[in-house]
Amino acid sequence: MPHLGPLRRRAWAALLGQLLRPPSTVCTRGCHSQVAKAVLTSEQLKSHQEKPNFVIKVPKGTRDLSPQQMVVREKILDKIISCFKRHGAKGLDTPAFELKEMLTEKYEDNFGLMYDLKDQGGELLSLRYDLTVPFARYLAMNKLKKMKRYQVGKVWRRESPAIAQGRYREFCQCDFDIAGEFDPMIPDAECLRIMCEILSGLQLGDFLIKVNDRRVVDGIFAVCGVPESKLRTICSSMDKLDKMSWEGVRHEMVAKKGLAPEVADRIGDYVQYHGGISLVEDLFKDPRLSQSQLALQGLRDLKLLFEYLRLFGIADKISLDLSLARGLDYYTGVIYEAVLLESPAQAGKETLSVGSVAAGGRYDNLVAQFDPKGHNVPCVGLSIGVERIFYLVEQKMKMSGEKVRTTETQVFVATPQKNFLPERLKIIAELWDAGIKAEMLYKNNPKLLTQLHYCEKADIPLMVIIGEQEQNEGVIKLRSVASREEVSWRWYKYRVLNVTPTF
Repeated sequence: MPHLGPLRRRAWAALLGQLLRPPSTVCTRGCHSQVAKAVLTSEQLKSHQEKPNFVIKVPKGTRDLSPQQMVVREKILDKIISCFKRHGAKGLDTPAFELKEMLTEKYEDNFGLMYDLKDQGGELLSLRYDLTVPFARYLAMNKLKKMKRYQVGKVWRRESPAIAQGRYREFCQCDFDIAGEFDPMIPDAECLRIMCEILSGLQLGDFLIKVNDRRVVDGIFAVCGVPESKLRTICSSMDKLDKMSWEGVRHEMVAKKGLAPEVADRIGDYVQYHGGISLVEDLFKDPRLSQSQLALQGLRDLKLLFEYLRLFGIADKISLDLSLARGLDYYTGVIYEAVLLESPAQAGKETLSVGSVAAGGRYDNLVAQFDPKGHNVPCVGLSIGVERIFYLVEQKMKMSGEKVRTTETQVFVATPQKNFLPERLKIIAELWDAGIKAEMLYKNNPKLLTQLHYCEKADIPLMVIIGEQEQNEGVIKLRSVASREEVSWRWYKYRVLNVTPTF
């Protein structure tokens, strides 16, 4: 068949522009990871077949994603990535595993949650725990001093999964980071702005972003009497306040980590505080906290941050929360975490709780840990919790009964008679050449009813029908699957005439 000319392309475009309404789309109000199926060798399979109780399943803390789920997930990812690109980020990808020594020192209290790999080449490897440490390694390895990047990829954590809350051992992260030396708090404010844009665009409901500063946290610990050797481990306990009550966290600090009870109680006095810029002003006057120069540095940056947030128009979405700690050891400055709020209409009803849906912060010293000369590159970034968002959207769609279309096919090429495969192949090839999404059944002589049922089940809006009558008359029939209306369209030796039929 000769190459499709401009006239025929315009004819197809004009025709389908009038006949096709946009295909039904899934709700874009809200993601998780596509899980690899367990692969068995023939010997393993034979061994398992001999066991009557063998159950084929995915590993604990993982899951498969169906075509319907993939449609929803891709919609969520498209919205997130679109926002990242709107703010000038470049895409980046890094290996799924790193040298173990590159990871273990960066997580300290969390290194036991990493998956180690055995490598026949002699290298000790681990699956990546997040996307931040690989990004820092990339900057140091390539001697980059500035970069604004986004990355979407799977990470793995060997912790107890909570499937009912969208928590898995294998999950997808969507990260945005700004690396480089800039004036204070401007990149940090943009990260919070991006977080607000994404959560608003996904239409998950009302949300709040909690902010704090690791220097303020460390200052609180210091003035309360936490020994310097216990700073990181006590910070790790404090990070559990979104999952445990203060009583539970206090018990861990005292009974399991050996913190003096009176020190824990002094920390408890601070973790209850939350508010806006006025709280920052009050903390400057706090008799104990004002003795810490480290805390005062953090408070000065927080004051500047709230001014920029006001100019960005998002100050009402941000709250200073002194209970926020962020347990990862590489954070050095501002930290933040987004949570969904229960609306008044949801009060007293069963709600979907998944914890934080986005988080991040500043990590100014991480790149230097990879650089042989210790050259530093300050960084700040955020991570969107795709899996938790996907879980929320999925549950809401189930409750509303919303259906998802798994393909984008616009036209189905059909025939009511036998021996019309060559004609169908020529027509569908021309549709593909015109950029039109088209399908047909892989049978020489399919029944018309079978073809109709296929279109209805797949929500394909249009059918192109070619048969003996159409061939003799030099036309094809265009059928609306929903209304079942048909029109004849002049067709000459499988070339589209420049006419646009209407139903």
